[in-house]
Amino acid sequence: MQKSLQAAGSFLEKLLLPASLLQYAVIGASVLLGWWIARLVRPRLASTVAPDDLHGRIREAGWVAAPYAAVLLMLAMAAGLMHASGAQARYVDVAVQLTALLLLIRIAAYLIRVSLGARARIKGWGTPITIIVWLFVSLHLLGWGDDVIAALDGIGLDVGKTRVSVWSVAKLLVTVSLFVLGAMWVSRWLERRVLKLDALAPTMRIGIAKFVQAGLVGLSVLVGLNAAGLDLTTLNVLTGAIGIGLGFGLQSIAANFVSGFVLLMDRSIKPGDVISFTGTTGTATEGFGWVEELRGRYVVVRDRDGVATLVPNQNLITNSVVNWSYSDPRVRLKLPVRVSYKDDPELAMQLMLEATRGQRRVIREPAPVARLMSFGDHGIELELRFWIPDPHEGVNNVRSDVNRAIWRLFREHGITIPVAQREVRLEMVNPRVGESTPARDD
Repeated sequence: MQKSLQAAGSFLEKLLLPASLLQYAVIGASVLLGWWIARLVRPRLASTVAPDDLHGRIREAGWVAAPYAAVLLMLAMAAGLMHASGAQARYVDVAVQLTALLLLIRIAAYLIRVSLGARARIKGWGTPITIIVWLFVSLHLLGWGDDVIAALDGIGLDVGKTRVSVWSVAKLLVTVSLFVLGAMWVSRWLERRVLKLDALAPTMRIGIAKFVQAGLVGLSVLVGLNAAGLDLTTLNVLTGAIGIGLGFGLQSIAANFVSGFVLLMDRSIKPGDVISFTGTTGTATEGFGWVEELRGRYVVVRDRDGVATLVPNQNLITNSVVNWSYSDPRVRLKLPVRVSYKDDPELAMQLMLEATRGQRRVIREPAPVARLMSFGDHGIELELRFWIPDPHEGVNNVRSDVNRAIWRLFREHGITIPVAQREVRLEMVNPRVGESTPARDD
């Protein structure tokens, strides 16, 4: 014990020597100067668009590595000047090595994130992961790694015959993360190969890629747990609890994932389809929009206002959905029109057909038709029917254009659209006689 205290005291004396304090000041000044230079350089490397090409990736990598590279440059220049002047620079040299190590780890983390694609979940975690890995490697380089591991391994508790410590949990997380990372690399490589298979439908390719990715990630987790030394037989209770959770609390989530695979396999709804959520079939446009993306738990539907609605997959399986472009993108629209009994219905129907001419989105084959549907209480009920080839461009806009043309032609030819009217008759009843007498105005 006394020897340990003497060694600690001797170490502190070395740290507080004037030469050591000078090196600390040089290291601090180099770090501050490096960060200041990085703040000046970073705006020139920033880009407002996603880096899709090699040049953009190089700019993004420079933006990420700029602070570390600037600090490393300042430290290397300071170390060179101190060596040239004959001053002690031991701690500055160590700072140069550790900063170079930090720069390499940060670049490696960026390359890993890029290799996993734009949808990688680790985006934003690059700096924390870099710091954790750098601290662990730095402790080993400084010779303190074994002492830190022993200290972390001493913090824990015994669960039956198994000891759970901070170090064992950290080792387990790192091992499983490495296996999951490898699985994501393999799944991404297989996804690119599957998406190039022209013999399969696009939705089938997406479904296979998602299924392979989920299977590989799940298998990598099990293999990682086994590689970390965890006995999988001890997870029976945990898997049973997960099963109960899926049966109760996670039932809806599991149903959405299964429904997502069903949608991908049966191709009833595909990206680009125009759909609407209504209680009845036909050309109603409530909930109208087009499918933008199929995800594992939901479908992204964007409407004409640019609003993206996330629809759970289970809703598309269990509820009625109108798919306007399931087999043929062409749809027929119906416009009801009422005319007065005083007007000629044949002329009115002719004008209704004329209103469709010159409309860019109304197709000629099948040709528009006008029908006399019924003789109503307030007028003659007519209906104009025509086809459009592009419902994804909107439905109500073409209805509005045709209705405006009908209104203009009716006014030019004297065709009137009657307004619903009701005649109310009041009678007074004499209770003594039981006869009704007309009401009199006083």
